[in-house]
Amino acid sequence: MNEQLLQEVEQVMREADCIHDAAAVSDALDRMAAAISADLAHANPLVLCVMNGGLMPTGLLLPRLNFPLKVDYLHATRYREETSGSELMWQHMPSEILSGRHVLIVDDILDEGHTLAAIIDYCKAQQPASLRSAVLAQKQHDRGVRPPLEYVGLTVPDRYVFGCGMDYKGYWRNLMGIYAVAEN
Repeated sequence: MNEQLLQEVEQVMREADCIHDAAAVSDALDRMAAAISADLAHANPLVLCVMNGGLMPTGLLLPRLNFPLKVDYLHATRYREETSGSELMWQHMPSEILSGRHVLIVDDILDEGHTLAAIIDYCKAQQPASLRSAVLAQKQHDRGVRPPLEYVGLTVPDRYVFGCGMDYKGYWRNLMGIYAVAEN
């Protein structure tokens, strides 16, 4: 364990600004689940969790979806525990066949959109019956690309945020609220 990194991530949390507390996150997940249920309850959907960030939002969303569905995952990342993105790296493709399925992609955040856009392109190429995207948080800015989003839980400012699946150098995904690194 890198003691210096651990001290850094603990300090970042001590100084962080709470953007959305656990209650706000829970309310957002309830709204997302209601909208998803209205659209997909009778569609036998396949929910694709985008690892690692989408793990917590997917895990919190699934118990709110009271209808039959299947779950799979994919892992595509640009960050690799860094605070800025680089080239997209595919680590795992879905095991389930997407062709003819109603597919829902669930991720933690839409920031510049490059990762989600690549995932959507991959899924579209598999010819699903329908394709929808859900993110717990959408960052407020106009950089990058804006892939289609059918379900957005919360908006966050154009700052580095963590919690609820989003990380700071690999840490703090486990927080129930969403926090922003303090501005200096």
